[in-house]
Amino acid sequence: MFWRILRRLLFAHRARLTLVLLALGAGAAVTAALLNLETDAEHRLTTEFRSFGANIIITPRNTTAPALSAATLDESVYERLAAQQEAERSRSSALLYVIAEARAPASPEWVPLVIAGHKGDPLIAAEFATLESSPGHGTNCISGTKVAAQLGVRAGDPLLLRNRAVEQTCRISSVIRSGGQEDNQIFVLLDTAQRLASLPQRVSLILAGYYGAPEALQKHIADLAQRIPEADVRGIRQFTEAEAKLYTKIRSLLLATVALILILTGLCVLAAMAGVAMERERDVGTMKALGGPFSRVLRLFLAEAALLGLLGGAIGGAAGIALSIWLGKTVFGVAAQPRLIVYPVAIGLTVLVAIAGAFPLRRLAGVRPGEILRGVS
Repeated sequence: MFWRILRRLLFAHRARLTLVLLALGAGAAVTAALLNLETDAEHRLTTEFRSFGANIIITPRNTTAPALSAATLDESVYERLAAQQEAERSRSSALLYVIAEARAPASPEWVPLVIAGHKGDPLIAAEFATLESSPGHGTNCISGTKVAAQLGVRAGDPLLLRNRAVEQTCRISSVIRSGGQEDNQIFVLLDTAQRLASLPQRVSLILAGYYGAPEALQKHIADLAQRIPEADVRGIRQFTEAEAKLYTKIRSLLLATVALILILTGLCVLAAMAGVAMERERDVGTMKALGGPFSRVLRLFLAEAALLGLLGGAIGGAAGIALSIWLGKTVFGVAAQPRLIVYPVAIGLTVLVAIAGAFPLRRLAGVRPGEILRGVS
């Protein structure tokens, strides 16, 4: 009998209940879209920031020691990080800086400069691969624009490198311009820099990039500090602080908008339910006259509101996730990934809004069957 009466109530006032359903569906769609963007924003934001480079730097603790080997890290530290980077959603690269000299073969003058040995950087590796090493020219190297201009060399030219008694020949695979200190450096593979510095299996520092929320990043930094006690592990502030602030602002804005949408949806349902309550006075009077307690009548109407919320949330939630995919593609250039947790959350919030919007039905508690049925023929 309960479900039969509920079905009759749903189809008795189709116009107003359709309005309620449309309001709930629209609210659920916008809510699901914004929640999906909020959950996807963490991944998108960290991905965008990782394109700017590393956000963690690992350096030797005792950098003031006179011995060069004491101011460096063992390469095994990098190897351990590289072996676990896929599981930890991170990437890392090792560097060794050497104060050395360079000259073009046709020039007798040696120019002092900084040689940076790299390992694990995919961009640097791609640059090295642009030109095959030739017999007699050793390995490849990359030159900053200012160094290339000072030495009078360009891409494809050979270059002589020297540090004390150790010499190395390389061929310039490309000339890069960064606008920073890299323009004054020569980049080589890590093992080449280690030979020039006579520091086998040593690195100056390790740069790491971690994919995760700001809180997860700080936890990862603390974990690395415990795993590598011989090193100083810290975040690069301009990246970690900017990422944390931007993510907090985006998240706060989206959640505040969700709250506003839910309030507006609740007000729309409230207004529609006020009209429904006026139309239901005769139905309630009849139920009371037949001996039905108001608590049971109220449960009937609340079940009706919950059912409308469930239906509106299911339809609107699916539409909202599809909307978020389009919005993500428009804003980030990449479609947002649908998050499964968003769908039941959107439905649950919509059901709560529908039940809260049924508050005007409480006025039916004061309905007197005699007064309502007096004019019924």
